[in-house]
Amino acid sequence: MAVEIWPRLAHDELKRAVEVSEKRELDWLIEALHETLTDLKHGLEHCYSLLAPIDPGSTLAVSTPRNEVVKGYVTRVGTRIVKGTIHVRLRTLPPQTLTIDPDHPIHLAPLTSLHTFLTQAIDLLGITLSYSYPTAHPPPRTTTTSSAQFLAAQLRLLSQSLLEASSLLKGPPLTTSDPTWTSRSIAPSHFLPPPNPTHPSPLAHAANGVPPLSFHLGIQDSCLVLWLRSLEPADAPVNFGTKLALAIGTTRRLEHDEAEKTFGFCCSHDASPAPTDDGRGGGPVTRHASFPAGDVPLSGRRPVDVFVREKVRIETADPSLLSLSSKLAALGRTLAAARRNLAAVMGEEEDREGEDA
Repeated sequence: MAVEIWPRLAHDELKRAVEVSEKRELDWLIEALHETLTDLKHGLEHCYSLLAPIDPGSTLAVSTPRNEVVKGYVTRVGTRIVKGTIHVRLRTLPPQTLTIDPDHPIHLAPLTSLHTFLTQAIDLLGITLSYSYPTAHPPPRTTTTSSAQFLAAQLRLLSQSLLEASSLLKGPPLTTSDPTWTSRSIAPSHFLPPPNPTHPSPLAHAANGVPPLSFHLGIQDSCLVLWLRSLEPADAPVNFGTKLALAIGTTRRLEHDEAEKTFGFCCSHDASPAPTDDGRGGGPVTRHASFPAGDVPLSGRRPVDVFVREKVRIETADPSLLSLSSKLAALGRTLAAARRNLAAVMGEEEDREGEDA
């Protein structure tokens, strides 16, 4: 079945009529997008408020289910863990209590980056609204090609920011460990009592520069995840009794996915002095062979090779982060629909860059 226009129009007149119709449709769509972008801005501001440092914050239980290996709590205010007490009873270490110093809170790097992306997204929407819609109720106007392209480019940047924010909340896959623990484990200075000869911190460095316990916090699937690892220097001598017990089977090493692997370990922001050379006169140390590629130790110390004797993972659901993740996903879908509509009216190929798969 064919569709014909009556009365018939000449080819040039028909072409001009199509252009006028497409122009009117683009004008209408851009005016309609004003309400969509305003709602997106309000939604992002609500997401921003979920990360705001408002007291008393969120108190989260940090405990292993069905056993007493790890029992305690932490309090998150914004992007920081400001206080908490955790009792640890690992099989390879004496029982100990870890108390977070309120004067030296722990900054969660994924949430700090997420805060930055949300700030950028809100600022970007503010610029877009002020440029494309000068007043709260803009009068009908003729949309130029350049203004439509500017709006499309701004929405693409916004989509990329939302995707990055969602990726930070999703974190690494649940089936894998976060490799950043080797360089971003929490330094002893964040815990009480402070390290000193008479009252050493539970995470204080031993004489060989390796703390007995790695305390690492991360985000996976919008949940706060704590990894505790009992560490042992790779070059530590094994006494004859342990060797014999392992040989005859009376003692067994704990089995986990990081057993028998060597890691280059260095605490984040460690206050200990950094060595000036590698001990062989080779000049300043910049990277260790076993240190993860692209991850430079923040403390300035040379990473030390360690084994992971024992490993415990504790996952804690955070209602604010779960709500934030759902909100970002909904905003991402709304933005994707707006971008598809704009691309279709502009006659451009659909751009899926920055959209969540």
